[in-house]
Amino acid sequence: MKHYHHWRLENAPDAIAWLYFDKEHATVNTMDAEVMEELSLILDFVATHPDYKGLVIASAKKQGFIAGADIAQFDQFEDATEAARLLRQGQQIFQKIENLKIPTVAMIKGFCLGGGLELALSCRYRVAEEGIKTRLGLPEVKLGIHPGWGGTVRLPRLIGLFPAMNLMLGGHLLSAKAALKCGLVDAVVPERHLVGAATYYASQTAAPRPFSKINQLLNISKVRSVVASGLRKKVRAKASPQHYPAPFQLIDNWEELGLMDPTCFQQEAETCGKLFFTDASRNLVRAFFLQERLKGLAKQSTFSPEHIHVIGAGTMGGDIAAWCALSGMRVTLQDREAKFIAPAIARAFTLFKEKLKEPHLIQKAMDRLMPDPEGLGVSKADVIIEAIFENLDAKQALFKSLEQHAKPNAILATNTSSIPLDEINTVMESPQRLVGIHFFNPVAKMLLIEIVEGERTAGTVTDKAIAFARKIDKLPLPVKSSPGFLVNRILMPYLLESVAMLDEGIPAEAIDKAMTDFGMPMGPITLADVVGLDICLSVAEHLGKYFDAPIPDQLLRLVGEKKLGKKTGEGFYRYSKSGAQIKPKQSAPFQKPLSTLSDRLVARLLEESEKCLAEGVVTDTDLLDAGMIFGTGFAPFRGGPMHYLKSK
Repeated sequence: MKHYHHWRLENAPDAIAWLYFDKEHATVNTMDAEVMEELSLILDFVATHPDYKGLVIASAKKQGFIAGADIAQFDQFEDATEAARLLRQGQQIFQKIENLKIPTVAMIKGFCLGGGLELALSCRYRVAEEGIKTRLGLPEVKLGIHPGWGGTVRLPRLIGLFPAMNLMLGGHLLSAKAALKCGLVDAVVPERHLVGAATYYASQTAAPRPFSKINQLLNISKVRSVVASGLRKKVRAKASPQHYPAPFQLIDNWEELGLMDPTCFQQEAETCGKLFFTDASRNLVRAFFLQERLKGLAKQSTFSPEHIHVIGAGTMGGDIAAWCALSGMRVTLQDREAKFIAPAIARAFTLFKEKLKEPHLIQKAMDRLMPDPEGLGVSKADVIIEAIFENLDAKQALFKSLEQHAKPNAILATNTSSIPLDEINTVMESPQRLVGIHFFNPVAKMLLIEIVEGERTAGTVTDKAIAFARKIDKLPLPVKSSPGFLVNRILMPYLLESVAMLDEGIPAEAIDKAMTDFGMPMGPITLADVVGLDICLSVAEHLGKYFDAPIPDQLLRLVGEKKLGKKTGEGFYRYSKSGAQIKPKQSAPFQKPLSTLSDRLVARLLEESEKCLAEGVVTDTDLLDAGMIFGTGFAPFRGGPMHYLKSK
């Protein structure tokens, strides 16, 4: 058999063929035209080889099964017709797997996403490794498209319409055990049993699976219309069809043809091909590559911290400590007394239960997180993170002490949200050791970390801080130490402008709806309540020392009345005990188009963005756009503030 660049076919003594995917010159497997062409030729060979009794498709990489299609190829399509034609070719190649007369097995360890899962769906069986890194899903909607290699047809046929739609419409990923529960995989085993499980299923008789009775019912045209209407309503509550057309197109396809029409695959390819050329898809793909750029900032670093010490067990410090422990690091958490650390440990336990599920994994994570009221971890830690209250004198005193007791090569980091590093480090004997590692709240959900470099910060220290961010699976954004850094510097004037609108008598609901209509994940008034009005005021007052930023009267009044937002049950809005926002009494409707409000607020945000670029807070427009997308949720389908400004 001829040599292939990306695939390796091996024969086992039991006449089972093992096909290993090992993409040349790549650390992870992704699928492009050459990969698919080789796969097609190999499948033709297997189909005509009479001695094969089964086929197992596996990855030869250390990381994962298949990450999906090579997204870099998206820009190479000339038009929607060509995109649809190439998608049809991919469908036909996967159909060759389904048509094989021998049992076929996808052996999955690690991520199995997008086109990788579509390949696995074309196999008769799927076996998965039980580890926490195994994740399966079709997240194409996050790129502004829907699955195009048969996934929109095969997945609901296999696991049922509603579980499949839930996965595809939200781009959700499943753990191995969740995939087993819904029928997406046939077996979940420890790594040591994975080959044995794959061999077992490759030796089974490949009997066809019946089309379930509920799928038969849902395939009736009138039933599809009713169900599709409900699905659209559910999706519309989270996304606008104008901004995110892909999930709505997916529903339309199913409503029109169901799952058994012979033209289902053709329609999937054609509509996916058109979606590639929408502004939403182009900008979401841009956001994907911005994320990849941030991920790649630490590729050359060998820094691998094992012990993290966090000082300050409040909401931010405690959650930073918990996230580091979840990421596999040994963590000591310091505060004045054990009673101040206890709530953080309780929150960590809740996080571990949510993320890890398995009792033994939860216990291991808890064992890695150690209360340390005496600060014994300072002398042993590789990274020390200060997360105390925003007070310059307190931070200076702390770092003056830390540099005397920490290891000489330990990273000394501050989580300050607004104080310039070159004010904090003036009392230090070695100011080059101080770097900013600024997390965002809530730590477990926000991807971005600002890596703040002062004028005196050593480049090697900055590089290590960036590497640390990647070790805990966050996105590092290098920023210059200036008041507010990047995200708060841009966000705060935007929030203050929205509160100024309130002072002018514009209803909060109108302001918020204007910005959610623009594409923000939440309106600025709600965001201020979620952040905390006391924090907003503190940051605003600090930035006011450097910039002309008048503080609205209503913000001052509410903070004075201890109405601090969601955490106290009342701010600009009122909240129930469960934290749900209580709808205010119906106010007089805003008489002008909501776009007049969004135009004003976005203009304020863009103005501050341009100032940050001019001052070199970040080095280029792409980094600014990445910071605002992943740090504030700036409408990803618009590609970031500067990209939006350029395209206006």
